[in-house]
Formats: sequence, C-alpha cells, structure tokens
Amino acid sequence: MIRLALALALTVLALPARALEIQDVTSPGGIRAWLVEDHSIPFTALEIRFEGGTALDAPGKRGAVNLMAALIEEGTGDLDAQAFANARDGLGAEMQFRAGQDSVAISARLLTESRDQAADLLARALAAPRFDPEAVERVRGQVLSNLRSDAKNPEVLAAQAFDRLAWGDHPYGTSGDGTEASVKALSRDDLVSAHQAALARDRVFVAAVGDIDAKALGKLLDRVLGDLPATGAAQPPRAEYRLKGGLTVVQNPTPQAVVVFGHEGIKRADPDYFAAHILNEILGGGRFTSRLMTELREKRGLTYGVGTYLASMDLGELVMGQFATQNATASQAVEVLRAEWARAAEGVSAEELAAAKTYLTGSYPLRFDGNGPIAAILVGMQMERLPIDYAETRNDKIEAVTLDDVARVARSLIRPEDLHIVVLGQPEGL
Repeated sequence: MIRLALALALTVLALPARALEIQDVTSPGGIRAWLVEDHSIPFTALEIRFEGGTALDAPGKRGAVNLMAALIEEGTGDLDAQAFANARDGLGAEMQFRAGQDSVAISARLLTESRDQAADLLARALAAPRFDPEAVERVRGQVLSNLRSDAKNPEVLAAQAFDRLAWGDHPYGTSGDGTEASVKALSRDDLVSAHQAALARDRVFVAAVGDIDAKALGKLLDRVLGDLPATGAAQPPRAEYRLKGGLTVVQNPTPQAVVVFGHEGIKRADPDYFAAHILNEILGGGRFTSRLMTELREKRGLTYGVGTYLASMDLGELVMGQFATQNATASQAVEVLRAEWARAAEGVSAEELAAAKTYLTGSYPLRFDGNGPIAAILVGMQMERLPIDYAETRNDKIEAVTLDDVARVARSLIRPEDLHIVVLGQPEGL
C-alpha cells in the first residue's frame, strides 16, 4: 500500500505537458477500452463503469443496487471480507466499488509487479461476491445509518423534495440509497438479482492509464470482465419531467432556509451544449464572479455561496442550482434569484463571454493531474458518447462559441416561467 501511495503521489500526466495519446483497445473477447500508456511509474489506474446504476432497482427493491455494490468487496469464493481485504492489501492494490444514479463504478489501482494476481482477485469479486449474511447485515447497518443522517440534513432533504416533484415515481424521483423500510426488507436473493441486473458486459465502459500496453490490457479486460453475464436488465424509460414553474415551501425546523431551484435542461449530445455550458458558468458556475454569486453574496450578503449546473443524466436533463440563506432573508433571496434568471434569458455581454472562455479553457487541463483522474475522465467521455479526441478539441469548441450562440441558447434554455423553487426551512414572507 505504501508503494502504491508513493506512485499515486508522484505520477502527474497533464495536458500542458503533452497531448493525450488515447488508444482504442478491443480485447480478444470483444471488450473495448480506452488506454493511455505511461510507463514512468509502475502501476495502472483502471476505471470501470456499468451503465444503469441505481436506476435499475427492481420495483419495490429501492436501494438493492447500492447495497449490492457496497458488498462486492466483502468477500468472494473462499475469501471472506477480512481475507479479501488481506489479499488485496498484500498485492499493494486499491479497489473501490460504488453505485450512482446512472452507473456502478469500480476504481482500481494495480501495481505492475502484482497486476495479474490483483486482476484475478478483482475478477472474482465482480463475478461472484459472497453476500455473506454477516457482511450483509453489517453493510446494511451502514446504509441505514447514512439514511438516518440524510434525514437530518437540510440540503439533502431539499434536493430530495425537488426530485420527488420533478420526476414522480421514476427512479430519479427517489434516492438510490433506498428508504429505511426498503433497505431493511432487502434479502440476499434481491442482492443476487441486483448483481445480475447491473453488472453485465453489454453496458460496460473501461479506461486504463499507466504502465500497461494494449496487448496486456486486452488480456486484463477478459480476465476481469469475461466471467460476467453478457446482458443485464433493460434500462428504465426516460424520465418525464413533471414540474411547472412556481414555489414549494417545505417546513423544517432549521436555522437556515435551503433553496433548490431549476427546470428542464439540455442533452449532453445537443450541438448547443457548449454555449449552454458557458451560459451556466456566467449565471452561477464555479467562479466568485458569476452573476448569482455577485448579486446574492457580494452585493447583498444573502448567502455564503450559490452554484448552478447542467445535470445531463442518462434519462433526463435539468439546469439546477442551490444555496442557503437565513429564514428572514429567504423571500428577498428568491426575488433576486428570479430576477437574475429572467436577466440570463436575455443573453450575456461580450466581456462576460470572454472571461468565461478564459476560465473554462484555462482550468480544463488542470483536471488531468494524475493517472487516476485521467482514467476517470476517459471513462466518463465514453459514457457520454464523446469522440476519442474530445480532450484535445474541447477547448476549441469552447472558443468557437459566439455571443449570438449564447443569446440563442439563453432564449431556449433559461425559461423564467418554468423555474421552480423549493425552499426548505422556516422561510419568512414566502
């Protein structure tokens, strides 16, 4: 583990240093992956994604995929949870398993000297997790503890309220972690079914960065993924957005009001996505100079921070935002938010466009700051169906956006009449 930690600390593969040379690799068994070779440090970062995630939960089994993913590292074959952990650590490997709304994610770091043995261990864990009763109950308890914590978290509660209103009975409308009742009711058979539904070769995306070549990666792909089912459960239908413009107040005894707001957004594959991305950055993106940050925080001191983002999910799209404010100032903050949303629909200035482009193009290379982050970016690109040269052409696409492009997209994307605002707390004047 010390050797791997040192390798992770030392490795830096950044775009300003050299362009990414991404290889499209297909294993002998037909599994595809993107590869960036970097033989300077003796380890490989491997990122695996299974499309579907917690949205694949069977009816009445909410939380099954999440619990299943958390149990993958709790033993396989003749290895119980402790024996699996000892075997992994003895190989100097790292393995993480987690479930999200649209994918089950596996992140692995494999030392070159023990890569084959670590790959075998990972393969066994993915294909045949034990789901021992003791491990199931222990991890179930952890999930239940998290759910109880979430039930006291105003930010989580506000976001969940918006999701319920927006998506109804679609899986997007409820937490993928499940509820206390649904998680308590899950059986071992439910976990086995969730495993068969979510982990299959027909929905897998892989990226590898590090000390491995295409031939060795092809063999590793078949070794790690070859024993999984060829097909999994069908994807749910697209989510139907149900909200109209307006305000929903959720009473909650909190000292601050949490405000979550948004409406339907834009698909990632839309040709106007880059213009929308720039518009979002100007409206409420990650900079302190965004319009909402300026108006809500800098000028009026109504919040410590506010952010907006484009949520382009597999089955639905939103443009969203969130902030917290004092209950006494909630009404004023909502008024400012509505005014800025309406102003954004009118477009942006040339100065704002230039500043946003400078920030977005300058910050992008900083994401590529190690083998692990690069592998995660590459697998994300595949899941979004982006071309293999996207990392090299992305900034050019940002620079190509014109003021007219942003104005056109602003008129269609930012719809003040559709903006729905959820305020959770004890807001005054709402």
